[in-house]
Amino acid sequence: MTNLEKYNKAFIRNLGVKKEDLPGLKYRGIPQWDSIGHMDLMADLEGEFEIRMDTPDVLAFTSYEKGKEILAAYGVELEEQE
Repeated sequence: MTNLEKYNKAFIRNLGVKKEDLPGLKYRGIPQWDSIGHMDLMADLEGEFEIRMDTPDVLAFTSYEKGKEILAAYGVELEEQE
């Protein structure tokens, strides 16, 4: 499983969304992505990628796309491999 697949599955698992809903998904854009859902998602991603995000990064993680940028700063490559 690629890192992108793991990333997508964390959103699907924690927020109950479908893969096609991920592009453009934003914090508080759906009822499930509230403060509790956010912390569950952050904990899941930290466990999945064996990282610890700093508080400013957790707070800045405001969309599916922004999350990719933040995880890249922790060395997690999320682009599909050719």
